[in-house]
Amino acid sequence: MTLDHEGIAARIPHHGRMCLLDRLVDWTPARIECRARNHRDANHPLRSASGLLAPCAIEYAAQAMALHGGLLAPPAAGARPGYLASVRGVRLAVARLDDIDGELQVRAERLAGDANQVLYGFVVADERGRTLVEGRATVVLNTPLPPEAAAP
Repeated sequence: MTLDHEGIAARIPHHGRMCLLDRLVDWTPARIECRARNHRDANHPLRSASGLLAPCAIEYAAQAMALHGGLLAPPAAGARPGYLASVRGVRLAVARLDDIDGELQVRAERLAGDANQVLYGFVVADERGRTLVEGRATVVLNTPLPPEAAAP
């Protein structure tokens, strides 16, 4: 199964321009691979005055993880809410993403997990496969924020 931007946006909590992924390329119960091409967009929602800085790749990876969780969920159940609890071992090979030509490859692999949390390894690479950003992320599941914490 492959999905386009609209199909991805229907399965993750990010919509409109904040849905950063353009295409699901492949997935299994253990991993997911997506593509994105909006990193050069001058109106990118995460772009700062300095450009789209490399740590923003973590959000691309987190959205791939959210999509992976949604794809693993039984169709009637829908995706379970999850929160990015920590990122570790992050290595940045570039300072910015907006000067990278071509599509971004966004890959995440489920390394461990249970009903309450999942550990993923992730890599964001350029279209030739050169690693731009990599690391590990812990996603905590089914722990909705209390109403007072969710308010801005």
